[in-house]
Order: sequence, then C-alpha cells, then structure tokens
Amino acid sequence: MSKRVLDQADGLRRLLAQSSARLIAIASMGRRTGTTTVAMNLGAALAHMGKDVLLLDEHGIGENSVAAEWVVEPLGTLADVAARRLTCEGAVARTPSGVGVLPALPGAQPGHTDPRLLWRGDVILVDAALDSDGNLSPLARMADELVIVLQPQPASITATYSGIKRLHYAHAVRQLRLLINHVAEPEAARQGMANLVDTGSRYLAVSMQPAGWVRTDPHMPAARRLGQSVVEAFPTSPAAVDFRVIAAAVTQWPWRPAVRPQDAGTALWRPEALMQEPANEEEDDRVYRTGNV
Repeated sequence: MSKRVLDQADGLRRLLAQSSARLIAIASMGRRTGTTTVAMNLGAALAHMGKDVLLLDEHGIGENSVAAEWVVEPLGTLADVAARRLTCEGAVARTPSGVGVLPALPGAQPGHTDPRLLWRGDVILVDAALDSDGNLSPLARMADELVIVLQPQPASITATYSGIKRLHYAHAVRQLRLLINHVAEPEAARQGMANLVDTGSRYLAVSMQPAGWVRTDPHMPAARRLGQSVVEAFPTSPAAVDFRVIAAAVTQWPWRPAVRPQDAGTALWRPEALMQEPANEEEDDRVYRTGNV
C-alpha cells in the first residue's frame, strides 16, 4: 500500500475520532533508565515545535516526579478533572517550555477516564508507572503508542525483554516502540535494538519499532540542577538534538485505531492471557547475545 493511501487513512481516522490528541505512554522495566527525563525532554521538544503538550505523571508530585523536577505546582490532578472539580487547564501547571504537567496516580481516577476527551491539545504524554506485578495502568493501556525506555547494558536489555513478554501475555500487547537512553556508541545501540526487535517478532509476535536513542550527555545533570530539561537549558547539546529528532519522528508516526476505555482492561483478566509460555533455550540465547552486543 502506498504512503499516500496510508496518510489518507490516518487522516480519516483522525476526522472520525472524538479527539485529535495523540496519547503516548512512556514506561520502563527497571529503575534509573531515565523514563521521567525522557518524558520531560520529549514534551519540551514537541512544545518547541509548536505542539500543545500535556504530561500526565503517574508518580504523583513527590521527589523525582515531573512536577518536582520542573519545580512546578499543579493545582489539581487528573482525578479532579475527571470528577469535574477542575477543568484541565485549571488543574495543570505550565512549565516555561509550555508543557502542561498534571499528576495522575493510578487508581485515583476511574479506570475508564480518557484524557483525550478532557484535553484539547495535540499530544498527551504519560510518565507511566508499572504496578508491583509489572503491569500497565488502565491509562497507559489505552495509549495510542507505548514507548519502552531502556539502556544499552545487558541487564537492562534482558529485563526489558522479560517485561515486554509479561506485558504481551498480560495485556495482549502486540506493538510498541523502543527508545534507548544513555547511549555511548550509537552503532552498537542500533544493532542491539535490531536484535531485540527481531527476537520479539520471532518469539512473541510483537511488533517492536525503534523510537530512537539518546546519547550520554554531561549536560543532562546540569539541566536537572537548573530545574529544566536539557532541551530547554542546552538546546545544542547532543542529547537535546537527539530528543528533537525523536520528537520530529513522533509527529510522523502513523495513527493507529484508538483503544476504547472499555477495551483497555479486557485482556488483563483473560485467564489464558495470564499463562505465560516458558522461554526456550534459543530465545534466551538470542536475548543474552542482544544484551552483549
């Protein structure tokens, strides 16, 4: 099918949808992968492109939350907006970059809450928090896109594959995107991502698409000390350039049929979905070799 036909189909889906906002969940399978930093910088890069961006933080407002990192104080939460105690614009805190920040603790709002019907902007990012079993929240499950952040180290790659396998069987996840953070050697990261994509396709029938990578950059901690994203504080730094490249690609991602709130939780409770197939030796070996590229 030609790109023109695909673009026309994407446009038709947007016209028929109740909202034109794209909902993107950003998650990781381990700690210290930089998921919150990725969400902040991607939001800032999209805002710099003229997009109206809302960043929903499932980690709340405590230490290391988006609000704390950006030093802003939202006047409410997604639960307040869902209950109509506040409007979305009245609840969010606007950062200097223009990104709106709103806490969205899992379970605080009804599971059928669809932020695309509450926000009239262009992009909604979710800094997603996995539960104790490694599962996605209802909010993250209804996202148009799921982006998994990982690092190029073997332990992170192995944990990411195991987590994707768990999400596949728990939520019937069939497509997602991979973003590699803190990359020292882009070519090695490219090869590792290609191997992980091939392994997921071969053994899980999960479509993994590269979302890009972000280089290791000494400007990152400096930006954090300033209470800013690196895109704002050091726009010409290597990481800032990478985030802008990823943001430009996001605007070109094909639109997929939206997940309805009532469908977001159905796969989780299917008994057959919870029965994970055991890994075979070849699968384990491919993941191990991917992690040691």
